[in-house]
Amino acid sequence: MAINLEVPKKHRALVDQAHQVAMNMLRPISRKYDIAEHEYPKELDMLAAMIDGLSESGASEGAGATGVRRDADDGDKKGTVKNGANLASVTSVAEMCWGDTGLLLSMPRQGLGNSAIASVANDEQLERFKGTWASMAITEPSFGSDSAAISTTAVLDGDAYVINGEKIFVTSGERSDCIVVWATLDKALGRAAIKSFVVEKGTPGVKVERLEEKLGIRASDTAVITFTDARVPKENLLGSPEINVEQGFAGAMATFDNTRPLVAAMAVGCARASLDLTRDLLKEAGIEVDYDRPAILQHAAAAKFLQLESDWEAGRLLTLQAAWMADNRKPNSLEASMAKAKAGRVGSDVTLSCVELCASIGYSEEELLEKWARDSKILDIFEGTQQIQQLIVARRLLGLSSAELK
Repeated sequence: MAINLEVPKKHRALVDQAHQVAMNMLRPISRKYDIAEHEYPKELDMLAAMIDGLSESGASEGAGATGVRRDADDGDKKGTVKNGANLASVTSVAEMCWGDTGLLLSMPRQGLGNSAIASVANDEQLERFKGTWASMAITEPSFGSDSAAISTTAVLDGDAYVINGEKIFVTSGERSDCIVVWATLDKALGRAAIKSFVVEKGTPGVKVERLEEKLGIRASDTAVITFTDARVPKENLLGSPEINVEQGFAGAMATFDNTRPLVAAMAVGCARASLDLTRDLLKEAGIEVDYDRPAILQHAAAAKFLQLESDWEAGRLLTLQAAWMADNRKPNSLEASMAKAKAGRVGSDVTLSCVELCASIGYSEEELLEKWARDSKILDIFEGTQQIQQLIVARRLLGLSSAELK
């Protein structure tokens, strides 16, 4: 099966629309909500309603967080390939983050919790949670990227699970309608007992304790949430309630195969914004980037710019590949981690290097370069840090389990 990593013709109108939204709606309010941390960007309500309308009409082609789902029909029937919802999602998300990453993360009904629901919910749950805004709660005070260390518990009691624990760094934790909470059914059974639950806001025992002040993505609220004897209907468990020791952690971790390419796309979009502005600023300073001449024969700043663009292109192509594989029902856990690792690191390197190339303009608030450098750092951290992604890639390539390679 062949793969062409150009943006498919069917998605180009969507990408163009996302770019226009990023340029005309997100960029103009970017600095405003960077300064006004924790203030809800009310301008996003109209945009979210527009996206909902496109989704209802089918015109969005499955873009956005709710589009990340493996379709039941095989994409390679009769030798054909499928450019579907996952590819539409990563290309549109990249364009939106060209506008502003924090505002994209603040978009109603486009959170990572919505991605989780779209990835693993059954048809009945998809219909029931349609239109809800979901945040995702994984990290706890006792661990960061090691999701298997989850200590939040979910105990079945009659027709409900009783959840107890504390979650930190919950994106849109205060603003969302519900929270996708990762919890263990039985600590003694290890990773296999970890499941995800949709917990609706207003459930007794669920409390947003505080909001974090952050380096970047300040438009997005990041919350600490506690769960004290919170009763959640057993029908809100995503996926199978059975504990399959043979399968281990694979069921819950499958969510990341769809969400990690989305985060990689965010890094790709933010880095592209920095590159575009830096090229223009270099040109104003009399430094033209010439793509037809060897870098060694050009100004040092132009040579550096060419190197940054080549790194960016590698991150972009890995991101498209991971999404394309999901659309065509191919296992993509390795590729999803490769994309997240490469794009996350490239995003940080590119944005910070652009600040350096543009010197005082890059470091000041005269332009958005310093903001993009701050925003991009989180994209190398959440949904699994750089180091965790490299560990996953190594395990996959070497054929070793998590117990064998730590």
